[in-house]
Amino acid sequence: MENQSKHRAFFLVPPEVQLLDIAGPAHLFYEANEYGASVKTHYLSLNTSSKEISSAGVSLGNLEEFENFSLNQDDLIFIPGLESHLFYNKNFIQQNQHFFTWLQKQHQQGAKICSVCTGAYLMAYAGLFNGKNCTTHWKYLEDFQSRFPKTKLLRDRLIVKDNNLYSSAGVSSGIDLALFLLEELFGPIFATKVAKEVVIYLRRTEQDPQLSIFLQYRNHLDNRVHLVQDILAQNLHKKIGIEELAERVHMSPRNLTRLFKKTTEITIGEYLDKLRVERAIQLLSNGSKVSSASTSCGLKSANQLRKLLKKHTASLPSDWKELLSQ
Repeated sequence: MENQSKHRAFFLVPPEVQLLDIAGPAHLFYEANEYGASVKTHYLSLNTSSKEISSAGVSLGNLEEFENFSLNQDDLIFIPGLESHLFYNKNFIQQNQHFFTWLQKQHQQGAKICSVCTGAYLMAYAGLFNGKNCTTHWKYLEDFQSRFPKTKLLRDRLIVKDNNLYSSAGVSSGIDLALFLLEELFGPIFATKVAKEVVIYLRRTEQDPQLSIFLQYRNHLDNRVHLVQDILAQNLHKKIGIEELAERVHMSPRNLTRLFKKTTEITIGEYLDKLRVERAIQLLSNGSKVSSASTSCGLKSANQLRKLLKKHTASLPSDWKELLSQ
């Protein structure tokens, strides 16, 4: 692609930063540069120190002072998550009022302000989310809403965009947000190239839930049920009968059926349908044809997939009516 040097990407590095929150998006922009995007990157400190220690104990250096920069509509800044004892600390918030004022100014000048995980707290303390749609990590939803009642907090959303304000759920969702922004800046073909480079086969979007079905119903300690869930999730393109599943975990089909329902509170069939629906949404959102998506989900035809999706309309993007009517 053509050299485009007008864009700058800034990454705030607060004390005890969540390492993946910043490393994931930063690496995506590194790869974007390798493909010719030529985005100038800067790493900013909350104070005058040129070094911070992440929550994982990794030292991050060569940081620049945020107040040395003035951002515009061609720039973006990532605000990653940090340890909760900091954003719960009144002294920490008071000490960083200067940064919050600076962040407000960058927003007014049109820069894209992007939070990852609990980085949403810093944006909210700056007043940026007042009256705006946003999200944060699911563990902090109740606390966030109580602290910032003026925000329009959207639950179970992976990415939320409100004009030039962006927020994402947590940890790996920063990677999804980075791809989302790269697509806005340079188009879907370019974003897909970057995704493939870092071996991301399914790019998640605004429509994807924060708590994926691939993670839900896993909050239990029964290894046999976990194994069955792994087998189903990893082999959606295959038809695996209850007899084979039971044999893999050394149980009778009847006992496995009972155990699965008791442990997860849904049947194996219901769980499999939920897996297929979410995988189909991912594939279709990324441009796959209905026939191809149905095969990848272990279904015999496009019509069979449409029937399944119609039974789960509450899980579908609102603009999919035309697809289901075909």
